[in-house]
Amino acid sequence: MALSHCSIMKIISWSKNFIILATSLLLNVVLVAQNADSITLVNAVWNSDTIANGVVLKQLELRDYFSSNQYISCIELAPNAAVKLVFAYDKDLDYTSHMAKKQDAIAAVNGSFFDMQHLNPICYLRIDGKNVGENTNKNTPYRKYYQYGTLVLDSNEMPKILKTDSLRVWENTLSYNNIMTAGPLLIISGEEQPMRDDRTFVTHRHNRTAIGIKNDGSVIIITIDGRHAKAQGMSLVHLIKTLKWLGCIDALNLDGGGSTTCYIKGKGVVNYPSDNNVFDHKGERKVSNAILLLSNEQ
Repeated sequence: MALSHCSIMKIISWSKNFIILATSLLLNVVLVAQNADSITLVNAVWNSDTIANGVVLKQLELRDYFSSNQYISCIELAPNAAVKLVFAYDKDLDYTSHMAKKQDAIAAVNGSFFDMQHLNPICYLRIDGKNVGENTNKNTPYRKYYQYGTLVLDSNEMPKILKTDSLRVWENTLSYNNIMTAGPLLIISGEEQPMRDDRTFVTHRHNRTAIGIKNDGSVIIITIDGRHAKAQGMSLVHLIKTLKWLGCIDALNLDGGGSTTCYIKGKGVVNYPSDNNVFDHKGERKVSNAILLLSNEQ
């Protein structure tokens, strides 16, 4: 039996209302889950250890955080911390821990992206005024999506995070002696940056390394372990939320996956690098570059 025009309009109206209601309920579920995750993080009790004047290592094991198990290591630098940040580079690749030991660093994490076959950095890298890495994608004047954030060290070796220009060679115009490009950019001036949804690098859970800056100038350098049942890793959206809840107004994603490493002088590697597929401290991968914390007296 054919439906009348009135009946069809009622069905359409009912369908629209149902879709609006379902969407609203789904959004409420997501918001409730995010609120629970934020409360979990904010109320968590970290294991803390002062490793230098104004520098604290904080570590946390979480259950049911973004519906997963997580292991987080966080190096926090107070604005007046008695340390300086420097970049390290090895053209033949080396372990983050080895780069740190060579300069007697207090702490270190892996740096930006590199080509594991050809060994060279694939993002712009300048150390002490010398360019040692260029942004790839040379068939176009534009940059890759993982090259849209830049970490620079000012005259006091404290970090600033910049949003890049779309042109691949933009960094050449900067006057800083120490520049490291990576990405994606996660947060800038308090605004969460939109993430691509067509890359598993973005959407899937992975080990992550990132750096963030709080409103008071303090710095967070964080590693998220992954690829194991005890530490499942985060998507970049999870990472953004975590850094935002930790108080960051600027944040930049660095190289992750098997490269993710956190080293502390006197302790060794304190996170759980995954390159050996075992949940221990021995799975460190050789990398092209790293971020080191040196004593101001060095």
